[in-house]
Amino acid sequence: MTLPKGFGSGGGASSSDVNKMIGKRVENMIGLYTLSYVAAWLSTFAGTAVGYFYYPWAYPAPSGHYAFIVLTVIEAIGYLFCVKVGQEGSSKNSNGVLAGVIGATAVGTILIVLFING
Repeated sequence: MTLPKGFGSGGGASSSDVNKMIGKRVENMIGLYTLSYVAAWLSTFAGTAVGYFYYPWAYPAPSGHYAFIVLTVIEAIGYLFCVKVGQEGSSKNSNGVLAGVIGATAVGTILIVLFING
């Protein structure tokens, strides 16, 4: 790997050099991944809520519920992969955060589907 001027000694890249170039190690970005996932989930709800409340004649509630559930599952799988790949090879373990956030969005999704009927 070719490093910019001022990084590396003797032609090799150490992890501290890579850390300085990136600025922050990816295994420490669980907060950013979590915030992005929650924002995506809320955006998905907002998008389907438009169909529930403003266009119910064109976007029936069962169709909106199905779309919301499927998109939530896809987002949860993406969040899981982002965190696991970002922490691969490190000693970090964020299983509790993953379980809590995915569990909370699962419960939120179930409650939204049960109580919002358009």
